[in-house]
Amino acid sequence: MLRTPDTSDQVVTTPVRIMALDRARTFITLLVPLHHSAVNYTYFGSGDRMRWLGFDLVVLFNDSFFMACMFLISGLFVHDSLARRGGAAYLANRAWRLGVPYLLSIFVLMPIAYYPTFLRYHLPDTTDFNFLHFWWRTLAVGPWPSGPAWFLWVLLAFDAIAALIWSITPRAIEALGKPLYALRYRPGVAFAVFCVFSIIVYLPLRLIYGDAAWLELGPFPLPIQTSRIGLYFGYFLIGVGIGATDLRAGLLAQNSEWASRWKVWLGFAALFYGAILLLVYAHHNWVADFESPPLSWRVGYGLAFALFSAAMAFAEPAIFLRFAKTPLKLLDAIRPSAYGIFLVHYIFIIWLQYAIYDPPWPAVVKFAIVFAGTLAMSWGLAVVLRKIPFVARMI
Repeated sequence: MLRTPDTSDQVVTTPVRIMALDRARTFITLLVPLHHSAVNYTYFGSGDRMRWLGFDLVVLFNDSFFMACMFLISGLFVHDSLARRGGAAYLANRAWRLGVPYLLSIFVLMPIAYYPTFLRYHLPDTTDFNFLHFWWRTLAVGPWPSGPAWFLWVLLAFDAIAALIWSITPRAIEALGKPLYALRYRPGVAFAVFCVFSIIVYLPLRLIYGDAAWLELGPFPLPIQTSRIGLYFGYFLIGVGIGATDLRAGLLAQNSEWASRWKVWLGFAALFYGAILLLVYAHHNWVADFESPPLSWRVGYGLAFALFSAAMAFAEPAIFLRFAKTPLKLLDAIRPSAYGIFLVHYIFIIWLQYAIYDPPWPAVVKFAIVFAGTLAMSWGLAVVLRKIPFVARMI
């Protein structure tokens, strides 16, 4: 954003991809450029002067669930890959697919993306910095931002932990999957347990650190939101456990109770999101000390956040499982390029925001230009890059 830098109970593997889950992952991935296109035009942001309250609602909705859900979906495919490749080969593959793009992001893509921010706050004739000066200062002095690439290093770290567990005691992952598989005909119980689990892994850190703190590993661009470390890793582990069973016959089977109750999960999500909005309204209007809300408010918000995240983690894949046979031509066309779009989209978002910063157009118009332009150019670039064989193997 253009702002100041800152069938049986036997556990089996699933050797083939499941279209509905790939769609679910693609949809979550596309929420990332949508989120970044909208956040610059929110009232809580510090970007463009043109703003619309509706974008605050969109950003709050996304931020309260989508990355945790992405970690859960990413975990679904870990066991099968470990079983096929072995721990060392699996980790080497993940280093190629995640580590190399992460390095390219922090050394090349993010400096290009953030350069308009430098130009916006350092007007012509106020500095002699060109892009190379800016690039070197970013790496040598800082701040050195990772942008959306933070997800890559965190997921790689989680994958490394999973590979280590597999190498030491592979049955531990299978043991994690058995109780989850046993709940395949009891989705209500599974949902209730998952809600409690979400509260346990999120609320304590939320109360200790708040929601704005980021853990930084020294001067290196290795950030993670401190209050959500447990939430992200917990959801990843749940995904690993679900993936350690037969995905076609377990909790996430196409004809499963989980999928058939997608309206229920969506209803709970709407309820919990409503609670978040009510608490946000109370924070802005009824809390005397805005910077230090009382413990009761912080507990209430933490509970609403965890429960909404849990409900959406059930609802989002359930919808795609329920409508697995429904044609979704645009989503299916984007699906092979989704990872590439995620990697390069930030460049187009910030440069487009920079290009249309001055005109006094409505926020909705600016958002539409940024999002449509970003999606089109990111998708086009991803398609071109995937024609290069070694890049195609990466993204």
